[in-house]
Amino acid sequence: MRSYIRRISLLASVSLMCAFPMAASAETAPHFARIFGDHAVLQREQPVRIWGEAQANSALTISVAGQSVTATAGADGRWQASLPALPAGGPYALTVSDGQATTTLNDILVGDVYLCSGQSNMEFPARLATGAWGDIAASANPDLRFVTIEKDSAAAPQADLKTTPAWKVAGPDTTGEASAVCYAMGKALQKEHKVPVGFIASDWGGTTIESWISPASLRTLPAFSAGVDDVAHYADDPARAQADHAKRQEAWWDAHDASAKAQRAWISPSFNDSKWPRLKATSGWKDSGVTELKAFDGVVWLRTRVTLTPEQAAKANELTLGPVATYDTTWINGQWVGSGSIEWVWRDYKVPAGVFKAGENVIVLRVLGSGGLTGKPDMRFIKTSDGQAIPLTADWSYKTGMKATGLSIPSAPWEVPTSLNTLYNGMIAPIAPYTVRAAAWYQGESNTGRATEYRTLLPMLMADWRKSFSAPDLPMLIVQLSSYGAVSTQPGASNWADLREAQRLSVAADAHAALIVSTDVGDRSDIHPTQKTIIGNRLARGVDKLVFGQNIAPTGPEATSVTRAGADLVIGFRYAESGLKTYSSDTAIGFEACDAKDACRYVSAVAEGQRIVLKGANTPENVRVRYAWSDAPYTNLYSGDDLPAVPFQMDIAQ
Repeated sequence: MRSYIRRISLLASVSLMCAFPMAASAETAPHFARIFGDHAVLQREQPVRIWGEAQANSALTISVAGQSVTATAGADGRWQASLPALPAGGPYALTVSDGQATTTLNDILVGDVYLCSGQSNMEFPARLATGAWGDIAASANPDLRFVTIEKDSAAAPQADLKTTPAWKVAGPDTTGEASAVCYAMGKALQKEHKVPVGFIASDWGGTTIESWISPASLRTLPAFSAGVDDVAHYADDPARAQADHAKRQEAWWDAHDASAKAQRAWISPSFNDSKWPRLKATSGWKDSGVTELKAFDGVVWLRTRVTLTPEQAAKANELTLGPVATYDTTWINGQWVGSGSIEWVWRDYKVPAGVFKAGENVIVLRVLGSGGLTGKPDMRFIKTSDGQAIPLTADWSYKTGMKATGLSIPSAPWEVPTSLNTLYNGMIAPIAPYTVRAAAWYQGESNTGRATEYRTLLPMLMADWRKSFSAPDLPMLIVQLSSYGAVSTQPGASNWADLREAQRLSVAADAHAALIVSTDVGDRSDIHPTQKTIIGNRLARGVDKLVFGQNIAPTGPEATSVTRAGADLVIGFRYAESGLKTYSSDTAIGFEACDAKDACRYVSAVAEGQRIVLKGANTPENVRVRYAWSDAPYTNLYSGDDLPAVPFQMDIAQ
């Protein structure tokens, strides 16, 4: 993928952490959970959950805005209280005291709080969005605040965040790093409702939806239950779980490669590879200048050596290889240290003490794919506990194995970006008690190709978060996938359209959800379209409908029925009270009629009031209608108030 995602991957390379108990020291003043801080925003007009740590069994008083409540810390030092509902206002001081020591947070506002989550299009920073230069320069607003949760992939649900994030006040020096979509939404809502707005951004580029669902929920699906158990096993005994995963991978190799058993001799540091040919790994193997690798797809073994001093060997604890295309297994001195399965994700492998040694060390990779070490040589080095980066040579010995395409090796279920539960554990569970007004979800790119499964996972995520945040009716704003990829000249299959349909159906079945269309502001050549302000404003509109009950359509025109009428097919729409209109033409493009064998053809479509008429499309063989069914569709159908129609497919009523 593009360099932007690679940068995200580098910044996001954090180690998995097992759950740990929170214990308060007797010498420590009572304090709040890390999500609370100076400049934070608390939710107005609702009881607000507050929690933290203190001395075991201590009696506490929590105060804000002239209101006080009491709580008692448990034997483990944890405490939780509920503040009474407060009107919008501030700034206030928020305090917790045990009668002997007090912790105070300053500049606290009461207003509306929103959670924003998803993958890289939610993470996309405001400084890179269209119009950022002028917008950020004029962004100073003491009533608009945000906090960004540090990336943390955890094998078990965490009681608190790993680090303390900083709540920031919007301004020229801060806004640029905020989520562009969430900032635009918050800005619009603050301007309209004239109350303080705070948003919590908890996102991670490239991740799948199953990473963001709790273990308890995801375990109920048979396809994921074993993987969820493996992650729990990893939390309890990481070394054993990794060893078990390595065994499963080798079993996969034995089942798919007849040479696998014999080639394992190449892992040993004592193996003599002096007769192997050599290559310079300055990019992927197809660009290495080696004739036999120029068009090679399959297995390539790579070996190199690095010499360490006794001091370096004692402190060496991580191996960084940069991106690898596509599936690698890596050993150091015969010891398995890791494996990866995503070509744009940097390989950063934690190395147990004692694996590196003084003198010569042998690094071995087995790669299945089409490129191997695709990054630059300076992306590969050994890290030490005192901050050194010991470079690896660009010279590697290599040996080809079987030729193969289309094979995929299951990754460890705790490996980001395709992990199970780990981002919920590290980035949602620790903040889930925080009282929020609504949540926005912008994700799906990493689940394309699995749309049927997504129809189960997205409703599960919405239900899961409502339970976690103790808000059964928590409004959920779902941004539908944008446009990216091949432009269609003929009707055909589309993984992106399938995923959009899964999002549409999930939202349509949920009374407290709204769908935000973004296909018209996509970029067919960039998976990260920059028109984030438009999407943020549409999210704000969805909030106005779901949260504030405004008499407006939460999204663009959405098809509700397809019926036969003489020679035509007629599509009825909701959210089209202002009428339907077409830009740059008197017909709507992107409509298809399909038969029972999924053979589809483009059909002429005309807007008539709140309906679309497909002229001459009522033929006996047609059983279904589709709209904008493409990875990167071109469309021109809008509501009278300038919202794009929702992509869909629907059976024709008989």
